[in-house]
Amino acid sequence: MKTLILVRHAKSSWEFNMKDHERPLKKRGYKDANLVFNALKNEIYPDIIISSDANRAKTTAELYVSHLNIDKNKINLNHLLYDFSGVNLTQVVKNCKNSVNTLMIFGHNNAITNFVNTYGDVIIDNVPTCGVTIIEFNIENWSDLNKGKTIKTLFPKDLKQ
Repeated sequence: MKTLILVRHAKSSWEFNMKDHERPLKKRGYKDANLVFNALKNEIYPDIIISSDANRAKTTAELYVSHLNIDKNKINLNHLLYDFSGVNLTQVVKNCKNSVNTLMIFGHNNAITNFVNTYGDVIIDNVPTCGVTIIEFNIENWSDLNKGKTIKTLFPKDLKQ
């Protein structure tokens, strides 16, 4: 059994004139990340975390590990996850070491939404910023990735009143 935790990066800012890859998080991104990560406390324990190397995804991953007191060395940056279609995301998952049972990925849309709709069993119109989707797969090897079971979705709007 393998578990994949997919997180779309938190809300980013378009305020500054910079390359897309370097855009920082907005204040709302930090607030939403705190809401979501507080709700996940004591619930998920990834063996490894792989994040896009884009600033907004990397910062979201760093917030997660610091918020939940996880070893920062568990974060691996991978430029292939600066992916908007999902093709590279799928390859990163399939190439994961089989010793990893719980994999957490921080990435971008439309890659995240496309992936969860292809490999999960619940259709989601759009995984929002800082949205989390957890899918379980009845496989022993990541390379055998096939349709799994969506066991949880958690979006910031679910936590706001």
